[in-house]
Amino acid sequence: MTVIVNPPSLLHLVSTILLLSSLTLTLAQTTGFSVELIPRDSPKSPFYNLMETTSDRVTNALRRSFSSVGRFKSSFVLTEWAQSDITVGSGEYLMNISISTPAFDTVPIVDTASDLIWTQCKPCSQCSQQVAPLFDPNQSSTYQLISCNASQCKNLFQTTCSSNNSCQYSINYPDDSYSNGDLAFDTITLATTTSPTVSVLEIVIGCGHNNGGPSKERNSGVIGLGGGELSLISQIGSPIAGKFSYCLLPTSEKNESSKLNFGSNAIVSGDGVVSTPLIKLSSPTFYFLNLEAISVGNKRINYTDVSLGKPGEGNIIIDLGTTLILFPSGIYWELESAVATQINATRVQGPEGLSLCYDAKTEFVIPNITMHFTGANVKLQRLNVLCLWFFSTTFSLW
Repeated sequence: MTVIVNPPSLLHLVSTILLLSSLTLTLAQTTGFSVELIPRDSPKSPFYNLMETTSDRVTNALRRSFSSVGRFKSSFVLTEWAQSDITVGSGEYLMNISISTPAFDTVPIVDTASDLIWTQCKPCSQCSQQVAPLFDPNQSSTYQLISCNASQCKNLFQTTCSSNNSCQYSINYPDDSYSNGDLAFDTITLATTTSPTVSVLEIVIGCGHNNGGPSKERNSGVIGLGGGELSLISQIGSPIAGKFSYCLLPTSEKNESSKLNFGSNAIVSGDGVVSTPLIKLSSPTFYFLNLEAISVGNKRINYTDVSLGKPGEGNIIIDLGTTLILFPSGIYWELESAVATQINATRVQGPEGLSLCYDAKTEFVIPNITMHFTGANVKLQRLNVLCLWFFSTTFSLW
């Protein structure tokens, strides 16, 4: 059973929702659904390596976070922010989707800090070594190249025009990775957890025929969930009212999975729920929050960083693809000092330069750390803490 959504980004703002059994559903009946988020190191992931230890996975996650720093720094010096830079192979969660008609299954990385949806395609002059077969657009009856004059082509930061007047995208990443290919329409189908599958017709995707760089990861593509016009969220449009949320569970949780929720399913309610505004700055892609202060026990550290904008107008980016919490150096050192003075334990050398790491052979008390966002206080969990995953950088990322 499949729900088909015709996105509002085409000729007019009309959303058609059909059930393949010929039963027509009202918009209200189909505005909420959820999909599973697959942790990068899960056995369900194409990146899973049985030989890696927990220490290996922690170290690799740190390295990927440092790569994420490069993409944000690069974006901040651009005069246009139409598409954020991402690092091929970075990202902590993936999701199962199908492209084309008939359906072609793939497992791309989910990224809240980029917009474009793209996958590796045949023919491929240069591609990363993904495990699954490459997508062949010639086998899809719904694949259609986008012309250079189309608004979708003009919405991307880096595009060129081919000899047959079709739009070609080019993305270059801070780690010298890249993806080049055709911009096209096709159908994307999402396998939901609680309802029929959801297909989005004539969605804009990138079909990458030349992808490479220093990363040797088996990455098949990216699902961009940013705020730009070509992200999955924007292209689905009015059926989900632009709403999405995600719930990330500990990797030790075996009975439940992390989820990405759309539309009415994205509503979060109940005891302990807090909310803070998402702030739009000059980049439509990134999701900014306003962090007012950080408390360590009873010590409150006012957050005065303005590297991303004016006070009170968004000073930290929330990013699904980054494991670390990154702070400007001045605030970081004040935070580290406050934490260190309240922990009575032996500090040890942490992986990849992490400073706040302790010998866990004996029990010790970790102070409460609370992030004070506008209208919302978020207390950080202390379960199984060996290192505090804060790091110093030139701007703020959570």
